[in-house]
Amino acid sequence: MKNKNNRLEAIRLIISEQDIKNQDQLLQVLNSKGYSVTQATLSRDLKKMKISKVANTYGDYLYVLPNHAILQKKSGSSEETVMNQPRYGFVSLNFSGNMAVIKTKPGYASSLAYDVDNHNLPGVLGTIAGDDTLLIVLAEGASRMEIKRLLEPIIISL
Repeated sequence: MKNKNNRLEAIRLIISEQDIKNQDQLLQVLNSKGYSVTQATLSRDLKKMKISKVANTYGDYLYVLPNHAILQKKSGSSEETVMNQPRYGFVSLNFSGNMAVIKTKPGYASSLAYDVDNHNLPGVLGTIAGDDTLLIVLAEGASRMEIKRLLEPIIISL
């Protein structure tokens, strides 16, 4: 039997690497990795970790980590950041003039705006969030590369 911290880390890795649709599927993967856990314990773990289910573009509900994303530069574009696979809340980052627009999966924009606002980033005047879009107003002369660098830890934080 492996300890709780190892189990929680295993759950994080599984959810970040695979499309997990339900607790039974997650239990099977955990069992295959040597973790013997009951459905009740798994349910408590998911609640403690603030893991939720969100709909993907195909209408399937998948488990996601809170504000978790993997960033990868889209080939041929230095101004856009996209996810390796669209299974996390963050989808893309684009700039236009003194604005940055972050696209998210439905329901993620407001929590991401809250995180950006609470970091009091230099060069960021404020945010406006909808359901799946976050508008960030940048100060005059703010460097896009610097803003991108400042946003990355917020976007990829667990």
